[in-house]
Amino acid sequence: MLVLSRKINETIRIGADVRITLLNIEGGSAKIGIDAPRSLSIVREELLTDTVSTNVQALKAPKTIQIKKP
Repeated sequence: MLVLSRKINETIRIGADVRITLLNIEGGSAKIGIDAPRSLSIVREELLTDTVSTNVQALKAPKTIQIKKP
């Protein structure tokens, strides 16, 4: 892992198409801006982890469907 220090409004470039700028620091959190092509998927890791966990649980769920007859 590369660890960098940035001041507000300083930017990091990843390749030719991605720019990450430190916008603000408040309390214990930093606000960043990401400028990247729309074709590049950018997802918060905790959301991705939750989605994967939900999908794994769904795969383990019983596959039977009970239909009630009138």
